[in-house]
Amino acid sequence: MSSPIITRKTSIMPTSQTDSFHETTSSFYEAVNIIRQGADLDAATEQLLGQLTQDEKLWLLDGDSDFWVGIAEMSAGYNLKPIVMGEIKRLGIPGLRFSDGPRGVVMGASTAFPVSMARGATWDVEMEERIGVAIGRELRAQGGNFFGGVCINLPRHPAWGRAQETYGEDPILLGEFGAALVRGVQRNAMAVAKHYALNSMENARFKVDVLADEQTLHEAFLPHFRRVVEEGVDGIMTSYNSVNGEWAGQNETLLEGTLRSEWGFEGVTITDFVSGFRDAGLSLRAGLDVEAPMRQQRAQQLPEDLESGRVSWEHVDRAAKRVLRTQLRHYASAREEEPAKEVIFCSEHRKLAREAAATSMVLLKNDAVDGTPVLPLGPEKTNSVALIGRLANLPNTGDHGSSSVRSPEVVTALEGLRNNVPEAQLFTSFEDDPKAAAATAKKAEVAIVVVGYTAEDEGEYIGGDSMLDPDILALFPPFPEGMDPSNLMGAAGAMGSTVGGDRASLRLRPVDEEIIRATAAANPKTVVVVVTAGAVITESWRDTVPAMLVGWYSGSEGGNALTDVLYGKADASGRLPYSIPTTEEHLPYFDRDATSITYDRWFGQRLLDRDGHNPAFPLGYGLSYTTFDISDLTVTQIAADRVTVTTQVTNTGERAGRHVVQLYGSIEAEDFPRRVLLGFKPVNLAPGETKTMEVAGSLRPLQRRTNGRFEWAAADVVLEAGAYSGDPKASETSLRLL
Repeated sequence: MSSPIITRKTSIMPTSQTDSFHETTSSFYEAVNIIRQGADLDAATEQLLGQLTQDEKLWLLDGDSDFWVGIAEMSAGYNLKPIVMGEIKRLGIPGLRFSDGPRGVVMGASTAFPVSMARGATWDVEMEERIGVAIGRELRAQGGNFFGGVCINLPRHPAWGRAQETYGEDPILLGEFGAALVRGVQRNAMAVAKHYALNSMENARFKVDVLADEQTLHEAFLPHFRRVVEEGVDGIMTSYNSVNGEWAGQNETLLEGTLRSEWGFEGVTITDFVSGFRDAGLSLRAGLDVEAPMRQQRAQQLPEDLESGRVSWEHVDRAAKRVLRTQLRHYASAREEEPAKEVIFCSEHRKLAREAAATSMVLLKNDAVDGTPVLPLGPEKTNSVALIGRLANLPNTGDHGSSSVRSPEVVTALEGLRNNVPEAQLFTSFEDDPKAAAATAKKAEVAIVVVGYTAEDEGEYIGGDSMLDPDILALFPPFPEGMDPSNLMGAAGAMGSTVGGDRASLRLRPVDEEIIRATAAANPKTVVVVVTAGAVITESWRDTVPAMLVGWYSGSEGGNALTDVLYGKADASGRLPYSIPTTEEHLPYFDRDATSITYDRWFGQRLLDRDGHNPAFPLGYGLSYTTFDISDLTVTQIAADRVTVTTQVTNTGERAGRHVVQLYGSIEAEDFPRRVLLGFKPVNLAPGETKTMEVAGSLRPLQRRTNGRFEWAAADVVLEAGAYSGDPKASETSLRLL
């Protein structure tokens, strides 16, 4: 006999009930308590599931707000408070209480850390874990428990508008940083990785079908998701695009196939917001657990799908168990004490944001002028500074879309100089005027030009009539009586932007380049600071200036951190998390308005290597204020697909400094990358100091995927421990794989 079918026309949550997880009498608390005492997690989940009515089971499978109520709330401001999905007060089930990210907590007035790409430039996963702890504390203090900010998409092309939300162009960087953020966040909240999968186009994200063969998927675009699954990530958010002809949110091959059956993922899957799939029943059968963030397609369609047999209650139970199990596992885990609200934007977190920003900045060029490198500056030798460029006094922490953090304060470059070098005479020119820039530059001993991008140039995009597209409108419940459909654009503006999107150019604005050349002509000691997330092509002006620094979207404390690096309080120690080409012609094909595109394994440094193109700056490149030597590379352990090496690292200069040892594998194999990143580790050294460094690496990047299995792409590999990809001074040793 079939089960009775519910209609879900109104909320099932009685407003008179007051039970919550915090009350020890709730069923959820009792389940958590017995798990802590040693009970089996799966058995406790089954027991709790058995207490749910059918209405309550379905309530777990989408957001708690009615669609149009949620749209109105988003119009007032995106994610101002936790977005709740699946709270059941009768049993004390807290639900998934979502906050977006990844540069901090989107809710409230939180600490804005440097964007993820900047943090990737630190090559420091221990620091990323500390940032995860801070983010988790601020989220939990504001009532959240579900952080949707572990973004690990691979930016196939640097024009991708949301490249700032991810960590770099290499799967090893993405996987290790994603795993570190997961570990940190989980001390206070559940961590969600996104966007699964092949999400690296912004303007076309709602319509594009990304085609990729098995090798491309499993060798290039999925390994980092596998890595965070192995780390124990709590949630996976699907992407808007379709993959090989099926929308990601209802793609059974990706969800029940690769994610569950092959990798053993046990957490919860959720959609990206509002337009995450096209068929409610199909999404449930395919393994998508929660439709985020509101009651939308599933509330409309699942009752009929259940009645017709398109889906079964077994499918509902499967998803409901995953939702419950994920929450039970988290609340039964060893978490920190609940933080007070004072932790939000506290001095400790601001200090960490400053440390991360300073560590991330990449010195690309530092030529000598009058016999001495321009950087670092020093109060004793730099009495006057010209600060130039429209971004020098602009709070500019990145995209204004769903990742925007409403930090109470953002320290600009101007404020950083005033805060930290008050004795220096400061001249400024912030307008788009090359003549004014030159006149200002002439007044000072050194000129600092801050140029680059803002959210107007790159970021999340819901532009024009995206929300009014008939295919998208068809996913919404009926419009309330008297509602103007154009009001949807208010929600679109809160969630995304009608500007930004994928970059139209990889070069600076023409006026910025004019300002750089004019400043350099007026002052030989010119430092250019580039604010960006992705690669910037600099060929038309780079040779005119002695010093270049990638300053990133550097968070709440960016201006203070910039001064720390410029004046040598912190070593210039960031390393590029991607390669920078000399021309756009050396990059993969990119059409930001495509409806279909094919991805292959060739992008970034791998593509440059294959085609024999020298980059302007290779993957991993960056200068310091001192010099280093890496020698005596030795393999100490091989276990399955892991390798451990030791190497000697010496600071050969006269200043303390920080270096990043990068371990690459170089092989000869047909239709396979010539050199791949295997591992990395930073080290701090005093002048003349030598340390023996142990670096762990993954051998998986040396494997080829064939018919569902991995095999070695070559019999032998040359291991290289160097300062960047292709470093001619790298220490080498050979390793037999077969």
